[in-house]
Amino acid sequence: MVSVLTSSALFKALLFLSLCSVWLLPDLALAKHAGITRHYKFNIKMQNVTRLCQTKSIVTVNGQFPGPRIIAREGDRLLIKVVNHVQYNVTIHWHGIRQLRSGWADGPAYVTQCPIQTGQSYVYNFTITGQRGTLFWHAHISWLRATLYGPIVILPKRHASYPFPQPFKEFPIVFGEWWKADTETIINQAMATGGAPNISDAFTINGLPGPSYNCSAKETFKLKVKPGKTYLLRLVNAALNDELFFRVANHTLTVVEADAVYVKPFKTDIVLITPGQTTNVLLKAKSKTPNAKFAMSARPYATGPATFDNTTTIGILEYKKSASASSSNNMNIPLLKAKLPQFNDSTYAMKFNQKIRSLATRKFPVKVPKKVDRRFFFTVGLGILPCSKNQTCQGPNNIRPAAGINNVSFVQPNTALLQAHFFNRSKGVYTTNFPTNPPFKFNYTGTPPKNIMLDSGTKLVSLNYNTSVELVMQDTSILGAESHPLHLHGFNFFVLAQGIGNFDPKRDPAKFNLVDPAERNTVGVPSGGWVAIRFLADNPGVWFMHCHLEVHTSWGLKMAWVVNDGKGPKQKLMPPPADLPKC
Repeated sequence: MVSVLTSSALFKALLFLSLCSVWLLPDLALAKHAGITRHYKFNIKMQNVTRLCQTKSIVTVNGQFPGPRIIAREGDRLLIKVVNHVQYNVTIHWHGIRQLRSGWADGPAYVTQCPIQTGQSYVYNFTITGQRGTLFWHAHISWLRATLYGPIVILPKRHASYPFPQPFKEFPIVFGEWWKADTETIINQAMATGGAPNISDAFTINGLPGPSYNCSAKETFKLKVKPGKTYLLRLVNAALNDELFFRVANHTLTVVEADAVYVKPFKTDIVLITPGQTTNVLLKAKSKTPNAKFAMSARPYATGPATFDNTTTIGILEYKKSASASSSNNMNIPLLKAKLPQFNDSTYAMKFNQKIRSLATRKFPVKVPKKVDRRFFFTVGLGILPCSKNQTCQGPNNIRPAAGINNVSFVQPNTALLQAHFFNRSKGVYTTNFPTNPPFKFNYTGTPPKNIMLDSGTKLVSLNYNTSVELVMQDTSILGAESHPLHLHGFNFFVLAQGIGNFDPKRDPAKFNLVDPAERNTVGVPSGGWVAIRFLADNPGVWFMHCHLEVHTSWGLKMAWVVNDGKGPKQKLMPPPADLPKC
């Protein structure tokens, strides 16, 4: 049957099409600047890898160690299908990605999702909004991130430039930590016996330990540069339990970005980077080819009382020789060493962190909340807990080391907090009575109180949408003062100030920088000191906050913020995807 349009119907159809074209024009204009969708597939599989003369089977993505680099542009959407082929439950966290209204893709196990079980898969679906720079992805369950990690490179939008000289080339420099033994066995044994887990055997640069370790000379990362050229090094600390000092012998670095936020450029010989942090630096190669190779060295900044892996990983910076230069004498070129600070140089650490300031330009403004709706004071540190009745602990009186915030050691639930929140099924899963202040005052950085027993529970803070939060985090000297790198999921925060000793609520706020504070997702709470931050709770969902020293996370140094939906349609958490894993 053929239908014939009347003249009036034809007119209406043409009018509709013309209106449609007018409505579509802005969308088409937007589409030019909108991102594209990028697809990745992560097959989680076991792979034999040899380091330090020993071969072991490790958990990898696609058989690669470290894992594959994810490259995207600001505004792009990412669809990353993770398929679990190993015996362990797995989740992946996209560290530092804001996950605006897409908390289901954030990744921490039992916080935003149940883990992906053996033989199952899950598609992480999120858009990179208003961010550009270096971040990274890692497993977020147990200690699997020891080998499951890789860099995320977010390029600026097309035709947008860096606010610093365009580098000749860019390289990721990802620091890791290597154990000869199986890391899952290590943490499981430690949790079962109430002892401290064994320390690592080596640090790595892009998966390679380097020449300072036995039988590792061939397993050395080499960076080849051309004289006079400028290189962008994208530094990532993916180590489990150690903050690191990093230096390139006889070269000065210019810091231009921290945690995927541009900073006021400053020159430094040494970079301090905690687990969970990323730092972009420019390295300008010497104008003429020197008759030397240069060590790129990293070793721990360690302030706590516990033993630590006091070794150094070394990569090598080499200058490319011209074709006419003889390669026969390449073996005889000396390797110049990089001198690093003392392992406990907290003064250097403080000075370095205070140099990091936001650009605060018209193009890259600082949106630090000027008014504060809610103030919190969190003590961060160690303590003790009784061992469970069916457990025999190494400690006296059947106690074990633990860690907590405001005296609460977090108990991981057996279902995901975000699902419980979204479906209003929080009863029996979590409570929202996390303490705003410590339960009692004491000299936090002085003589510890007699009772150092922690409370435990799955306690959260509930925030209304768009609440501006000021949080002071105070280290304690219980079981020894220690620097704690605290990571907040779902947000960037502004680092207003930091200091040594106990925070003084009367005097210290006068030191707050509200003009150009560093904007980060991970900050070191200074050893025996405090740090003050602010953030705007403009992202509905459940957001994990924890120490990025994995041993402390295992011991309970973690909590979560529930940000409730706002009133507008774009202020509400999206519903869960159909393939969200079940517990």
